[in-house]
Amino acid sequence: MDKKTFTIGVLSITATILFCAQFIPTRSAEAATTASGNQFQMVTARVQQGGEGLYIVDNRTVQMGVFTWDNNARRVQLRDVRSMADAFAER
Repeated sequence: MDKKTFTIGVLSITATILFCAQFIPTRSAEAATTASGNQFQMVTARVQQGGEGLYIVDNRTVQMGVFTWDNNARRVQLRDVRSMADAFAER
């Protein structure tokens, strides 16, 4: 067996492994996750303008803040802070 045949064999085995690896299922990121404690509750969900938002509720003051990712500024930006009573009031 010469060097050329050995190299072709190694590359063929590597290509076969990579081809099979693309069919292995992976876990994807999942939104709508909730975390809560005594003072705060945090929930991720879609926002109306598109994208994902982080909703943080302060249980002591009953205020809710919405944070989203701003691609242009490349930072997390506060969108709005409201009382929970105002956020869910009938219109």
